[in-house]
Amino acid sequence: MRNAFAQCMTEVAGEDGKVFLLMADIGNRLFNNYRDAAPDRFLNCGIAEANMISMACGLAAGGFKPVCYTIAPFVTARCYEQIRVDVGYHESKVVIVGTGSGLSYASLGATHHGFDDLALMRAIPGIDIYAPCDANDVRGCLRAALAGPRPAYIRIGKKREPEMLPEVPAVDAGSYVEVRPGDDVCLLSCGTMLPNCLAAAEKLEAAGVSAAVVRCPTVRPLDAAFLREAFSNYRLVATVEEHSLVGGFGSAVAEFVIDEGLRDGAGLLRCGIPDEFIHRIGSQDFVRKECGLDADSIAARIKERLEGRG
Repeated sequence: MRNAFAQCMTEVAGEDGKVFLLMADIGNRLFNNYRDAAPDRFLNCGIAEANMISMACGLAAGGFKPVCYTIAPFVTARCYEQIRVDVGYHESKVVIVGTGSGLSYASLGATHHGFDDLALMRAIPGIDIYAPCDANDVRGCLRAALAGPRPAYIRIGKKREPEMLPEVPAVDAGSYVEVRPGDDVCLLSCGTMLPNCLAAAEKLEAAGVSAAVVRCPTVRPLDAAFLREAFSNYRLVATVEEHSLVGGFGSAVAEFVIDEGLRDGAGLLRCGIPDEFIHRIGSQDFVRKECGLDADSIAARIKERLEGRG
């Protein structure tokens, strides 16, 4: 996904002379082609993420279209005040990209775990939030964020994520896409959880449960029309995200259900990272399983809820 981001940044910089890339001492070689294409619109800010955000806001005020890039926890939590005040309060048209989100850097421990970024960014008014599922979706979300009228945050994975989309989608903020039909259960997949959701749907199908899978590339705005229909038509709606159960995509959907008065419709099951620190070190797949985000665990939780046991 990060390679796709670098390639797309090079493309959009060639198309638009106002696009400006800032990074915080990461991925130097990754942006060789970008630097060749736009050497005067590239800045390595060093290990100074807060300064990077403020510089980006200055560039935006000067008519540029700045994109800030580094590891997810460092581009959100480490410089949160600058995002809240300089970007959010002033409505600065800045695109912030967090790579290695969720458990992508699971083997590096808690300092590199990025599973609170959605909660942080959702707490700041006026920032669109994108969670692409694969490399092509990264390209679509980046183009949508740059073309949109508001500041944006894009959370991406790291590398070698499975290719799910055959081509670059036209991403509309707040528009969800069904990728697998079903009648009983609707799995709302946020970000890179799409392969696990599809695998869980296959397991449910084998158990006699018809499961739809929906790709949800935006956490803000939500697709309100789709959610109203889903909670009217299914027995159960499940959100699946590589993020804390506190404040993430599932929380956003739960808040929507309450605000819209949809509590008499389908039940809601939130699948995500428990509200606790992760102290065990391992691969991304290992920690996903520990958190119940592998396909077997997702399918099992859905079956338990349908049977009234979970």
